[in-house]
Amino acid sequence: MTDAAPRLAVVAERLLGAPLPVRVRAWDGSEAGPPDGPVLVIHDRRAVRRMLWRPGELGLARAWVAGELTVEGDLFDLLDRVAGLLWERGQEVPPVGPEVSTAQGAPGPLAALGGLARRAGLPALSGLPGARWRDPALRAAARELIALAGPLPPPAPPAEEAAYRRGGQRHSKSRDRRAVSHHYDVGNDFYERVLGPSMVYSCAYWSPGSTLEEAQRDKLDLVCRKLALRPGERLLDVGCGWGSMALHAAREYGVRVTGVTLSREQAAYARKRVADEGLTEQVDIRIQDYRDVKDGPYEAISSIGMAEHVGADRYRDYARTLHTLLRPGGRLLNHQIARRPEPDEEAYRIDEFIDAYVFPDGELSPLGTTVGELERAGFEVRDVEALREHYGLTLRAWVARLEEHWSEAVRLTSPGRARVWQLYMAACALGFERGRLGVNQVLAVRTTAAGDARLPLRLRTWDAETV
Repeated sequence: MTDAAPRLAVVAERLLGAPLPVRVRAWDGSEAGPPDGPVLVIHDRRAVRRMLWRPGELGLARAWVAGELTVEGDLFDLLDRVAGLLWERGQEVPPVGPEVSTAQGAPGPLAALGGLARRAGLPALSGLPGARWRDPALRAAARELIALAGPLPPPAPPAEEAAYRRGGQRHSKSRDRRAVSHHYDVGNDFYERVLGPSMVYSCAYWSPGSTLEEAQRDKLDLVCRKLALRPGERLLDVGCGWGSMALHAAREYGVRVTGVTLSREQAAYARKRVADEGLTEQVDIRIQDYRDVKDGPYEAISSIGMAEHVGADRYRDYARTLHTLLRPGGRLLNHQIARRPEPDEEAYRIDEFIDAYVFPDGELSPLGTTVGELERAGFEVRDVEALREHYGLTLRAWVARLEEHWSEAVRLTSPGRARVWQLYMAACALGFERGRLGVNQVLAVRTTAAGDARLPLRLRTWDAETV
């Protein structure tokens, strides 16, 4: 029989309470759903088995990484259709407790694409109206999925999954080092294909008509101007990556830069760039935890896309450490992704897909929480600039580069690793565009004992002559 797709569509529509927003093609060649737009291709029934065994985004992520699920057509369009259906319902979705499973402990219902893109704000389908195991329709849907999935147990997780996550204390120095290595030590050649010559892995600062390279250069320069860098001053770049900020600050502003990273591959790449530009007397790249930096004080500190790795429980210590490393009157520029606040912050959980495949142990906080922790550490927060739309543009540019260099990216890493990056960047782009995620540059100052912040009266001009 070639009816897997229509049967899956019936199950999905029962859970959604609405028509299927995308077309589905199953392993038997059957199709169902709207004829226009992208197609979700389920190449093997093992994908359904994974999702039954591990309902929610992790099961779906494993199927995607293993290549058992792909998208024919525009990935952004497919995610946007699913996002549009679920986000527009947003406030109508009641919470679902642990009863969404069988009494005998059998797997619960399919979570769906919405769960996979939770980083972008898409909720799991287990939270949709009527998603209670006692609902006869839901029970029937689960039985149908079990029949379609074939024999259990599911296949083993793909090799790209961060299996070490259960070992060691979260955000200890050793575990943070392993987490950073999982994400960043996948090959500098791979990152060159995705990021381009700038090798900047954070939100760019766009103007109409900008290229990715121009937008990244403008972001680095914006940071330097906000920090009011002057020749001969000392800058600490926390989480320096491949050295782009350190190089720009040293070359364009004449400062002496210490860049710290936990990634050996990043450090080797950055050191070569420093040597190639003849800046070894100005730039020192270290493999070092920011907690071990003891050679302050610095006039300025930049932390660009690093604070997401710190962890909520360690954030105040992070802020205090940076405050201690600054001299009175020094500035911190903290560039950090933010999530929307939860109605109950105690209920916040780290995204399963991102934790397993992208940023192990990474945590996002609301902007207000970040500002509060910086102030509790002794900083005076003087400016916050939201760059949310800029990150959507940046992520789309990265996805375009990845897809343009797809064969090389697969050769340099693995097919699964390339699929991880493609999906997470596309889903996150939608999260920023739809306002589920934000990114903010927070300028904070360690004031002098007399309360002098050493800032101009009109801060927002960011004019190099006035700051």
